[in-house]
Amino acid sequence: MNDETRSFRVEEVEGAAAPPRARVEDIETPAEKLERKRDYLEGFLAAVPEGTAPGEPGGALYEAVVDALKDIFDPEIPVNIYDLGLVYGVEVSPEASVLVTMTLTTPHCPVAESMPAEVELRVSSVPGVRDAEVKLVWDPPWDMALMSDEAKLELGML
Repeated sequence: MNDETRSFRVEEVEGAAAPPRARVEDIETPAEKLERKRDYLEGFLAAVPEGTAPGEPGGALYEAVVDALKDIFDPEIPVNIYDLGLVYGVEVSPEASVLVTMTLTTPHCPVAESMPAEVELRVSSVPGVRDAEVKLVWDPPWDMALMSDEAKLELGML
């Protein structure tokens, strides 16, 4: 260290202005705060990108197909196949043909024969869909990391 002496300088002040105090009328009630958040989320979640074609993500037909997929539940796990991460892709052609690429939790799944047929039936019943095809793939294999946060929460994994 240095041999220099260190010095402190003290500054005396007559006074400082007190910070403003909160007033009761400035505070939001919990109900008002919740309503504000709910309005924000509803607007945010309902927003659709401008100029989106019906078959593109965010488009009316694409979202209707996704909603139909969310109505199909895995018989062993009480979560829909979309949030479970079994659906790898949804493609909607300009002619309104839909191709769903999906997998199952395991190749030995008891519904391996009936699930693709149910998905095809449900998707083809969406208004505006001309026809539907399900492509069942095993690569990449399904993993629990593919599940949505909602599915993890439902299963007590969060």
